[in-house]
Amino acid sequence: MTQFRLTPLAQSLPATVPFVGPESQERARSRLFDARLGANENVFGPSPVATRAMAETAQWMYGDPESFELREALAGHYGITPDMIMVGEGIDGLLGYLVRLMVGPGDAVVTSDGAYPTFNYHVAGYGGVLHKVPYKKDFEDPEALFAKAADVDAKLVYLANPDNPMGTAHPGKDIVAAMEKLPEGTLLVLDEAYIECAPQGTPLPLPMDDPRVIRLRTFSKVYGLAGARVGYALGHPDLIAAFNKVRNHFGMNRAAQAGALAALEDQTWLRSVQARIAAARNRIWDIARSTGLKPLPSAANFVAVDCNRDAEFAKAVLHEMVARGVFIRMPMAAPQNRCIRISCGTPANLDILAEVLPVALRAAENC
Repeated sequence: MTQFRLTPLAQSLPATVPFVGPESQERARSRLFDARLGANENVFGPSPVATRAMAETAQWMYGDPESFELREALAGHYGITPDMIMVGEGIDGLLGYLVRLMVGPGDAVVTSDGAYPTFNYHVAGYGGVLHKVPYKKDFEDPEALFAKAADVDAKLVYLANPDNPMGTAHPGKDIVAAMEKLPEGTLLVLDEAYIECAPQGTPLPLPMDDPRVIRLRTFSKVYGLAGARVGYALGHPDLIAAFNKVRNHFGMNRAAQAGALAALEDQTWLRSVQARIAAARNRIWDIARSTGLKPLPSAANFVAVDCNRDAEFAKAVLHEMVARGVFIRMPMAAPQNRCIRISCGTPANLDILAEVLPVALRAAENC
């Protein structure tokens, strides 16, 4: 038998993935889902201008390894300088580079128990030690996160605002107040994937180059370019420059760069999508309430719905929904795993949800 010479660390890790994709589930079912409401994708799609820009981009050339035009445009959008911006292969890719830069074997990292799991896989992959704190009433708890970071001398502390999987969000000023307890030498990794969905006052009222924090944003959600994998980091120029030590300089393809640039310039389309997301959240809230479930407040493009029972019941509801052609997900850790999570969809998607959810609930109750 062939013996591959993996590192001892790689040999010690389980072979697993954070999420089972809807495509895998469709292959297992031998049929497509009728409504894809589990991946927090923007079903309303990208700006038509972005779609045209991608279609018209010459594919025989590599992408600009500096993402120069996109960084210049983002700098103008935020009123900052391009050296405060790093473009990468989605937030997931940027998280991987950041962990590679900051975390070695035995280094402490803090996150919330049940928060976005891909970050955890990066930390494990470089030998870091994860320390977790619980949510506080379905919100991530910045004060507890920063206190734990002080206790364990953490290099990084991860916080998503708005949060995935719960959709809840803190006002930016409250996070800034809690940052008084952020220990010196600990970097706050602030995942803002859903920031364009959130109400005014959610972003941090701090300069983008504040050295205590790096912010991660994306074109995957409200901009509708999840398949293109375009994310970007905002932070102090010295930290941003460090990404050049480890990143894949040709990781960004030319069509994705062109699409993101065009999408950023079409803020009219962005506002129309924001309005449709808000309307879809309201519809999901109404559908959930009509079945006796309790939808949580959301500042994202999905709604977490409390099934009013335990995790086993929520899992049964999810199973019955999937069996009836509606792809949804659920949080992984207690007590948030009493909920299911439903992404915003088109009116037709949500008509299917309204039809299937009460049937799935009755079936779950009889399991």
